[in-house]
Amino acid sequence: MLISSLILFFALACHVALEAPAETAPYLVILGVAQDGGLPHAGCQKNCCREAWKNPKLHRRVSCLALVDPVSSERWMIDATPDFKSQLRALEKITPPSGLSGIILTHGHIGHYTGLMQLGREVIGATDVPVYAMPRMMDFLSRNGPWDQLVRLKNIALRPMQNDVLIILNSRLQITPFLVPHRDEYTETVGFRISGPRKSAVFIPDIDKWEKWDRRIEEVIAGVEVAYVDGTFYADGEISGRNMAEIPHPFIVETMARFASLPMTEKSKVRFIHLNHTNPALRAGSPAARAIEQSGFRIAVEGERVGL
Repeated sequence: MLISSLILFFALACHVALEAPAETAPYLVILGVAQDGGLPHAGCQKNCCREAWKNPKLHRRVSCLALVDPVSSERWMIDATPDFKSQLRALEKITPPSGLSGIILTHGHIGHYTGLMQLGREVIGATDVPVYAMPRMMDFLSRNGPWDQLVRLKNIALRPMQNDVLIILNSRLQITPFLVPHRDEYTETVGFRISGPRKSAVFIPDIDKWEKWDRRIEEVIAGVEVAYVDGTFYADGEISGRNMAEIPHPFIVETMARFASLPMTEKSKVRFIHLNHTNPALRAGSPAARAIEQSGFRIAVEGERVGL
């Protein structure tokens, strides 16, 4: 009887620990929603960027999210973008400034790792900031300047990741990288499953067509509460004078058509992120944005939080 009571006690204690109050639960926060060049985009003379140059309220930072544990005051950023400086500042406004517990990289395209330069002696002069990277990404950072200097001077400390191998960030947050097909000129590309005590999320900012993946995206979405997925382009023909087959992201209209038969509970999990500056869905109230929302999906918004 005593043993049974003890087992019940510990089971209830574990349950209470998992069901942390909302104000103390870890969470993710969106720090950027745009493709690698942000909005406005360098060299762009189109209306989308002309309007954004005139109106700072239309600016959108490069795709990035942060994981925060308010109990331990630990903070991680997923990807180090060209907007690293302002994204770190945005994070400091919502959490007590306490340094970074780590940076977790998806791949080696400029919008996803070049913010690491801010950690060097020319700027922050950081010490041993953990940078989680896949094997080719680690090799790339170790062998090529200026990134190898960050390693030599111990501004960053590389931490290896492996496909489908769980990484325990702390007692309440875990992350699992998984390989996705993409233009892997220098490094492999991964998405992440992010798990907290109560909820989980998936983050896939860059991928080629869903059909090229050896997994079904529907099954991935079914296993989480929120799914941030590649929404780079709304539809074919969005970039004039360029063969969009060379940059084969899944168009938002293709993804919505693929998910059309899913129940609304599944559609509502999907939030498009990593939107190119040409993507009309970046503009609130546009026909594209309304079509997405009316179909049951959402567009990621800077500053939104999801409790984990």
